[in-house]
Amino acid sequence: MAETDDHPPRRFDAVLFDFTGVLTGSPWAAIGGIGDKDGLSHDEVLAFMLGPYDQDTDHPMHQLERGEIELMAYVTDVQARADAAGLELDFNRLRTLMSDLPVYDQMVARIRELRAAGLRTALITNNIREAGDQWRSKVPLDELFDVVIDSSAVGLRKPNPAIFLLALEQLGGVDPARAVFLDDHPGNVAGAEAVGMRALLVEDVDEAIADLDALLTGVAAGS
Repeated sequence: MAETDDHPPRRFDAVLFDFTGVLTGSPWAAIGGIGDKDGLSHDEVLAFMLGPYDQDTDHPMHQLERGEIELMAYVTDVQARADAAGLELDFNRLRTLMSDLPVYDQMVARIRELRAAGLRTALITNNIREAGDQWRSKVPLDELFDVVIDSSAVGLRKPNPAIFLLALEQLGGVDPARAVFLDDHPGNVAGAEAVGMRALLVEDVDEAIADLDALLTGVAAGS
């Protein structure tokens, strides 16, 4: 059957999502706040804890997210560097980090609708092996995604372009130009764009859903 104005050709075949900051609240404020006692800015703490997060380096956090080291090795490194710098970071505030993050029900519902409409869906998360049970229990992954890419399981992390290509391959060989990616970190958005994907930076979840819907329906074509 020929395409009609009522049923224009689909512009995209797949939509891929980050986890925290997109499906749930962002952990950045909580992580950045552990240095409040020492008067450190959130950006200073994030740089100390996470390294240059818009890059994929040998920083211990990046090694942890690639599954190359265990959590205790990372904790030992962070504590040693904090002690050497004379910092009293309140790591206890991170014990309930994942459980405290709210789930964005409106995004979960939209993903469910997209998959039901025939779009392929995937999750790409930079995460750590030891937190797997916690984050995986927050949303019904099997109901939402055809593919789940956990950085610590595949040995790759965003923004390395290879992790996006892996996800597209596992989705059945989706053309990057026919895939959209949503993430709350500019570096990860740039990583997806580097392989030819269309990417949206999520700063407000409701606005992100509206932007995604406009893109999928062609309203944003040529923008």
